[in-house]
Amino acid sequence: MGLVVEQRVTLPHRDLPGADWADSYSVRLDRNDLVPMEVASELMGRAPRWVAALLKIRNVIVGFFGLKSAELELTGQDRIGGFPVLTHDDRHVLLGFNDKHLDFRIIVAVEPEGARHQHVSLTTLVKRHNLFGRIYILFVTPFHRLIVKTFLKRFAASRSVSRLSA
Repeated sequence: MGLVVEQRVTLPHRDLPGADWADSYSVRLDRNDLVPMEVASELMGRAPRWVAALLKIRNVIVGFFGLKSAELELTGQDRIGGFPVLTHDDRHVLLGFNDKHLDFRIIVAVEPEGARHQHVSLTTLVKRHNLFGRIYILFVTPFHRLIVKTFLKRFAASRSVSRLSA
């Protein structure tokens, strides 16, 4: 339990039809009570300090190019982790926005496996608009993957402990 695995993403994807870059990671939990909006809030709203520091550096750099900043914080019903909630249902939350260099979506999914397990996944879809979008993704991808895996590992660890102590 708590092992983060990479999943295959098929493009085009219904949540961002023009996406030309994607990745997805998931973790299997011995639970059956997780709710996607709560999972998204916990995953995206409580970042480790090093992630917050990287995001501040990113925001300073992209500010010079007139791009949108991103904040990892709980910001209300219509935003999670600074990202607008575009849609949600009983299995998925779709976050994201469009910018000059790229459009992106984050899908937080909670899928059942039998009666006693659930998979939590984070899928990222990106539609790059120009050369800057391609260069941006090239540079942020290693950090992005580390951050996503860290979020899922922390979530799995926190949910395992809370389940055992319940």
